[in-house]
Amino acid sequence: MTISFEGKVAIVTGAGGGLGRAYALELARRGAKVVVNDIGGSRDGTGHSDAALAVVEEIKAAGGEAMSNGASVTEYDQMVEMVAKAKEAWGGVHVLINNAGILRDKSFTKMDPADFELVVKVHLIGSAFATKACWDLMRAQNYGRILMTASSTGLFGNFGQANYGAAKLGLAGLTKTLYLEGTKNNIKVNTLAPVAGTRMTEDIFPEEAFKLFGPENVVPAALFLVSEDSPTNAIVGAGAGAYHSAWVSMNPGVFLGPDERTVEGFAAQWDKISDRTGDFVPQSGAEQSGAILALIQKGMKG
Repeated sequence: MTISFEGKVAIVTGAGGGLGRAYALELARRGAKVVVNDIGGSRDGTGHSDAALAVVEEIKAAGGEAMSNGASVTEYDQMVEMVAKAKEAWGGVHVLINNAGILRDKSFTKMDPADFELVVKVHLIGSAFATKACWDLMRAQNYGRILMTASSTGLFGNFGQANYGAAKLGLAGLTKTLYLEGTKNNIKVNTLAPVAGTRMTEDIFPEEAFKLFGPENVVPAALFLVSEDSPTNAIVGAGAGAYHSAWVSMNPGVFLGPDERTVEGFAAQWDKISDRTGDFVPQSGAEQSGAILALIQKGMKG
């Protein structure tokens, strides 16, 4: 069955190049009307260009419908205005792909606090601002599909990217609350951790790997995660034609009796406390409390 976006309006942030451009082109090819958002800066967030307008021209040349938008995700009022323009032109906003981002890589010891703050502001706060600008409209429509762009750095760590990793894991956490709050209004929220050869990674990948990790190979995962029949609360990795899921899990844990609740008592049980046997994936934070209560009841029964 062909997955169509006919009748849907999509916003893609950071869509002037790389992954965002690839998402925007395929959404339009499948029938969506697309807002191509990009301030057009370099990968460190400085400067401007006509990148978004160029992508709009590509879409129109292929027979699609699109508008460019140069708003910054770090300015909430600009995000509100962007959503209002989309609604005025096309009647709503059904899909939001939060893709805009910058890099300011340095080891933590050499990182300027301003560079930490800016990266978190663009990736995490910017995604929250764009999402908030769409949220009430999606609730009113009783339909919304939102994708957060995380990273293996956020999920698993990477030397020299403390700012980026903090922001990216924050986005996975944002997804986990928004999917709960959006459920009753048919708003689905997912997290994507892409690996792609773009201007963000062009000096990281060797040339052959850069070609292998083309942005088009991430598109199938991204578009499925914002489609009508998408899952919700998924964390998906994608790159070079390989796709996987990741989870935030916990183990059943250990109950320590009153006499064992010392630093030494905890240390003595660390092997069991850190044992991954019986891992499960909680669907909300309340399940952690539930697991603790179950352990207490089991402990009290002896």
